[in-house]
Parts: sequence; C-alpha cells; structure tokens
Amino acid sequence: MGKNSDLLPIVLRDEWLRPAAAAIARRHGRYLDKLAAVERAAGSIVDYANGYRYFGWQWDAGLEGWWLREWLPGAADVYVFGDFNGWQRTEIRMHRDPAGVWSAFFPAAMYRDRLLHGSLYKLHVHGDNGWRDRIPAYARRVVQDEQTKDFAAQFWEPDAPFDWRGDAFEAPAAGSLLIYEAHVGMAQEREGVGTYREFTERILPVIKRGGYNAVQLMAIAEHPYYGSFGYHVSSFFAPSSRFGTPEELKELVRRAHELGLAVIMDLVHAHYVKNLNEGINELDGTDHLYSPPGEAGDQPYWDSKLFDYGKGEVQHFLLSNVKYWLDEFHFDGFRFDGVTSMLYRHHGYIDFDCRDRYFDEGVNEDAVDYLTLANRLVHDFRPAAVTIAEDVSGMPGMCIPIDDGGIGFDYRLGMAIPDYWIKQLKEVPDEEWNIWEMWSVMTNRLPGVKTVAYAESHDQALVGDKTLAFRLMDKEMYDRMDRASESLVIDRGMALHKMIRLMTIAAGGDAYLNFMGNEFGHPEWIDFPREGNGWSYAHARR
Repeated sequence: MGKNSDLLPIVLRDEWLRPAAAAIARRHGRYLDKLAAVERAAGSIVDYANGYRYFGWQWDAGLEGWWLREWLPGAADVYVFGDFNGWQRTEIRMHRDPAGVWSAFFPAAMYRDRLLHGSLYKLHVHGDNGWRDRIPAYARRVVQDEQTKDFAAQFWEPDAPFDWRGDAFEAPAAGSLLIYEAHVGMAQEREGVGTYREFTERILPVIKRGGYNAVQLMAIAEHPYYGSFGYHVSSFFAPSSRFGTPEELKELVRRAHELGLAVIMDLVHAHYVKNLNEGINELDGTDHLYSPPGEAGDQPYWDSKLFDYGKGEVQHFLLSNVKYWLDEFHFDGFRFDGVTSMLYRHHGYIDFDCRDRYFDEGVNEDAVDYLTLANRLVHDFRPAAVTIAEDVSGMPGMCIPIDDGGIGFDYRLGMAIPDYWIKQLKEVPDEEWNIWEMWSVMTNRLPGVKTVAYAESHDQALVGDKTLAFRLMDKEMYDRMDRASESLVIDRGMALHKMIRLMTIAAGGDAYLNFMGNEFGHPEWIDFPREGNGWSYAHARR
C-alpha cells in the first residue's frame, strides 16, 4: 500500500486519510467480496434484490393459485389463517423447505370465492417463544381494527395493477435539490390524521408554488404507534394504512412527478419495533431472526431492535425493501435514517476526536457493507435516484463514489447547522453574532461532499424542543403579528428568521431542506396523541 498506484482515489484525494489507507482498502475489499457473492447468486444486485417477488403472496399461473411464503427458519410449526377459513388457526399448515422458508398453496379453484381482495390473515407460529399469532414480514398491507386496535395483514390484489404509463420522471441533478420535508398524517390543518389523497390534492400544489423541486415523506412504512413519527417500523413492505391505500400513495407520487417534484422516502433501516404482535421481532420464535442474538440485538437508546447486517438473509430482506419502494411506488430515492447508529456498535454515543474512531473495533463493518451495497443497488436500478445519509459522525467516504472507495451516498445532512443556530439563539445576543463564525460553520465541509443544509427540520419541532420562530418571538406570535401591532420582538424575530434561512440556503450546502410549515415560521411544536395530552391531535397538524 506504499505506492500511490495502489491507493484508492478516496485516499489519493485526502492526505488526512493516508494513515488509514490499508483499513479503507480492506473495507472496500469486503464490499467487493459481498458484491461478487451477490452477482454469483443472481447475476446482478438488481436481480438479487427481488425478495418481494418471491415471498409473501405470489400468483402461480401454471398451477393457477396463490403461494404464500415466509422465511422462518427457527419455527417448529407454522399455519396461516384468516377470514377466508373462519379464523381457524390450525387448519392450513405451511410446509418448510431446507432453507427455512415456509409455504402454503391456495388453488384458485378452491379459494376463488374465499381469498378475496381485502381478506384479513395472520400466521400462527410455534417457536421457542410458544404459539403466537403473527403478521408476516413481507405483508404489503396491514390494517388496524378500530374497535379492538389489533393489527392484521391484508390480502391486497386490486382488479387491475396501478397504471404507471407515462411516468418517466427523473430526480433533479445532484446539487440542485430544494426539499420540502413532510409528514402526510399531520400535513393538514384539521385535528386528525391526514391522508395520501388530501396530501395529493391540497399539499403538493402548495409545495410546488413554494419553489421546491422535491418532497421528502416521513413515516411511510407501517408503524403501530402513530407517535413514533414512523421510526418504529413494524412492516417494512406495507405503506401505512392509516393514511390510505397503496394505490392512493402511488397516485400521490405520480401527481408529484406531474408537478415536477421528486419524492424521497424517509427509509428506516437502522432499527425496528420490538413489538411481537405487530412487528418482525422473534417472528420465528428466536431472538436472532433479523437481529444479532441477546443484548447485541437491542438498540438501548431507542427501545428498539437492531438488524444483523452481516446475515445474508437479512441483507437480502433489506436490499429487497430498497428496490421494492423504487419499483412498486416509483420513489425517487431515500433519506436513510439513523446512519450513525448503523455504522457503529456504540451507535455514535462517543466523541469522534481522532481518525481511529472511524476504523477501530467500534465500527460495524457489516453495516458499512450493507449501506454500500444499498447505494450500489439504488443507483444501478434507478441511476437518477438520490440517497441522503443522516450521519452526525462524519464517517470518511460517506458521499464518495463507491468505485473510489466510498460508501456512495449522494448527500449527507448538514446536522451541525441547526444545532449551531439553536446555540446562537440560546447563548449569544443577536447583536453579538459573528459573521465570520457563521460563514465558517456554514462552509465547514469537505470539497466534493454534497451537503443538505437546513436551519430546522422535524427534529427541532418535536415536543420538548422549539421551532426557530418560537425561540425568536415566543408567545408574542399569537397576538402581535398583525400590521397594527408594534412589537420589536416580532419585527426583530421576523428579520432574523429570514436572515437565518437566507444564510443557510446560500452558504450551508449543495441542497436545502425545510420542514413543512417552517417556511412561514410555524410557532407550534409537534405533539402526537398520547396519554399525557388526552390523546389530542391539537399539535399533530400544521
């Protein structure tokens, strides 16, 4: 590794990385080995990531019937039951193959009038944790009963597939994204849960008129607790039914494309919900189906479960999930949530005070491999798609091309910028703000590393925090915003709000993001319905 000809381009371009050249080469070699294994198995990574075309419900034209398949290697016995068999748990037994895949076949001649579009079903799984009623990991639609609050999978087979003809949209070229971050459920003004249809009809035109060219949607994958903001995912292949049907989400994406808006999905592959009734935790009865065994499988800071990125079947599941959203719903890319937690076994809860932190035993190299493969898949399958990393650690190579030795993201989130503005507002009188310090913070990024700058996102509006406008103007916003009122707090606050956003968008990065409502200085925090607020939707709206 001593000769320059042996060094990867990422090292050649950055003198600071020279001492880590061997570690970076070894890491890149791991990725190449895994990619080669994928290509030997399926020909290409695009053809490899087809789990959603094999598992779950699949029509067999030759046998004229439906297969239901699920990977449950640790299970001793598995049945499928639902409204099509009177909810008899132990009537339809599934059969196991040597790889631990359980399957059942439903002949159309026998089930044509029973297994209908909208039929509800579950699995009855016997494992180390006893007999449990479970929802399959590959379920494409999961609904909640309004009375019992119980979730069940739903057989979803509309009469005709969604018509995507004419949808040939491509995301804006890198370096020109103006992103409107939004949550479908709380995007409306009324107290309640908004829908895909409402968002399509009412919110997309507003985003377009605001000058944005991309919308980033949060909380799309199904999650049992609304207040989790979509970050405790239970069903990775099911768009949240609380907002509407899959077809209505597809219509949202198609309409956004007609308006010239890219649609980026907030993708949560850093962890998953611990729930047994709704999620994939212990789905086959073991604690190590999708997670490492024991405490290593826990995300202690988020009360959730971790993925075992080094396990081939888990890698296949997650990569198939990436392709599924691009293929079935025409999303234009992803903002990968919680990348720092993925990259490190300590989940980033240390000081990154030296170069060694990025290459020592604290790094989860299986996660590095997975993220690199995911970026390869996204860009091979949809070359114009966009990937954004939520990483606060500054992992070298995050936004460097894979062939140069990097992980391959298009952008990183400039997470230090909103923290800086909040620190200024809390600790420094605005007349003492230092323009040179502001410039330094805004431009503190490596050349060639594209950054999504933002003054505030959903994080700054969540309960327990404050929007920038509220920090600047506080309660005077409620009764001193009319033209007749004379308020130095309001006048100064509005001016500073505009200046903060102008400085951020002009100098902070190569793309810009705003959370819905903050473009006009929304004063309210976000607080989802919970016991502590009487299950109110008063603050779960914009």
